[in-house]
Amino acid sequence: MFENLLNNLRTLPFRWRVVLIDTLLIPVAWFLGYWLRYNMAEIPELFLAQAINVLPLVIGMQLCSYVWFGVHRSEWRFVSLPDLSLLIKSVFFGVLLVALALFLVVRLEQIPRSVFVLYGMILAVAMASFRMGYRLLKDQHFASRTAGKKVLIVGAGSAGEQLERDLRRNFPERYNVVAFVDDDESKIGNSIRRVPVASDIVGIGALVDRWAIDLVLIAVPSASDEQMQRIVDLCGDAKVAYRTLPGVHELLTGKVSITDLRNVRIEDLLGRDPVDLDWQSISHNIETKVVLITGAGGSIGSELCRQIAAVRPKELVLFEQSEYNLYAIQEELAENFSELELRCVLGDICDAVLVIQVFDKYSPDAVFHAAAYKHVPLLEGQVREAIKNNIVGTKYIVDAAIDAGAESFLLISTDKAVNPSSLMGACKRAAEMYCQAVAEQTKTRILTVRFGNVLGSAGSVVPKFVKQIEKGGPVTVTDPDMTRYFMTITEACQLILQANVVGEDGRIYVLDMGEPVNVAYLAEQLIKLHGKTPGVDVEITFTGLRLGEKLEEELFYADEVLTDTDYEKLLLAANRNIKAGKVREDVDVLIEQVSAAESSRLRGVLCKLVPEYSHEGGSAQNH
Repeated sequence: MFENLLNNLRTLPFRWRVVLIDTLLIPVAWFLGYWLRYNMAEIPELFLAQAINVLPLVIGMQLCSYVWFGVHRSEWRFVSLPDLSLLIKSVFFGVLLVALALFLVVRLEQIPRSVFVLYGMILAVAMASFRMGYRLLKDQHFASRTAGKKVLIVGAGSAGEQLERDLRRNFPERYNVVAFVDDDESKIGNSIRRVPVASDIVGIGALVDRWAIDLVLIAVPSASDEQMQRIVDLCGDAKVAYRTLPGVHELLTGKVSITDLRNVRIEDLLGRDPVDLDWQSISHNIETKVVLITGAGGSIGSELCRQIAAVRPKELVLFEQSEYNLYAIQEELAENFSELELRCVLGDICDAVLVIQVFDKYSPDAVFHAAAYKHVPLLEGQVREAIKNNIVGTKYIVDAAIDAGAESFLLISTDKAVNPSSLMGACKRAAEMYCQAVAEQTKTRILTVRFGNVLGSAGSVVPKFVKQIEKGGPVTVTDPDMTRYFMTITEACQLILQANVVGEDGRIYVLDMGEPVNVAYLAEQLIKLHGKTPGVDVEITFTGLRLGEKLEEELFYADEVLTDTDYEKLLLAANRNIKAGKVREDVDVLIEQVSAAESSRLRGVLCKLVPEYSHEGGSAQNH
């Protein structure tokens, strides 16, 4: 019978066991108070009988005080001075309630007044001793444990609970989960499989010091960029390693599991809310069609390939100039989408003969034109190649799409095409204009999607900063006031697909990039993500504006009034008036000059085609 009782007690939640212990201490303290009052001698029978009679009232009043002060919400393993102070207040407030109740009920007859003082002191000491003793035992227990890294999990929700369970089941020798932290006050003081929710997130530093935590695991897949930034800063201040779970989108798509921990990335800190897309219409728009992607091995092109492959097109044609990039994306798609009809074309979009052959052979229904040269300072000295690839190549692709009877053609453009100060931006603006010019004369639906920088894309600022940080610095930033719009590759490609579904012929769509990000701030966050301190471990130096660069980029012209579409973050820019015939003539002149290798005249023709372009570069073009 006694064993059964013990087993039943063990099955109780820890908090109820605490309540039971504190309740049992009340009669113990009550009778000890009497015993001490009578000098540890026998208690007179009359007084003992009264003590027994009023005991239920004493227990009831004392428990009411505990509930009022929330004594049982604190976790014994992490009991601290504030917890003990609260405990003492609850005990002595309870003593006052007991005295008042007994006065009203029995007029304190056969109850010595000194018993109240002795009872309160004994009860407070007993409760505090149990708590401190439990903490000391646990401290000794955890200090003596050597198996695995001591882990603190941020987030006591379903993700954190599942992570703790999977770590315990699959990696018992590698990880020892010590505690959770969570900002939900209702969870603090509870436990998850005997692992306590010790404090709110602000307590990370204190817990790291107290338990010598080796690793913090961030189990908040839905955290906003501000929340993730706060957690990362607290981990950085505590000088502790940290990892995070994949985001909600990755978990929902099944690409990763709950135990696929990874480093916190800059996307987590500068990320945005998930895009709410109409995947049904996107799938319907793609699944029965032959899709061709130029620049298929590049950052944007390869992500487009992945997302389009996931909705099972009839056929996917990859057009790529880099042999290795084409090989890499082909291998990836073949492995992950084994039933996909995949076609690979190794070649240059500026090879007019090859382009015509490809379109004649595959007759694509939808064309996504992602191929482009995009490195601003480098292209300033490469006039012929920049114009040849970004303008002439675009002309060849869009003309071939029209001649092949493609249903849609989508040009991927850039914010640098707005009031361009760089050769790259001017070329992309010219490409936009040509697409708008030919859209008036064809049944092919021709669209342009314009957006800013893509985090982590090849040649972008993030990989450059990472390389500099890994070398120990310095991290070179153009100007302390420079800002840029940033978007993740995944988000950009999703919005491109949505634009391809709903886009109207000849229109330019602008992706809502949110607020611009200070590039110096971006550098600081990347340094912190590498566990270093900006200005101490890694210096940030400012180099000054390079040719073609602006301090601030723009997403649309003043006369391109933006209007909302039915889809969040996808905006429609009002068409600017262009002379379609003149645009086509100027592009033909550019082709003649490129063919004749007349580089000296090319920039002048480009300035005529894009009159807002000035190629002086530098600080004069910043505002």
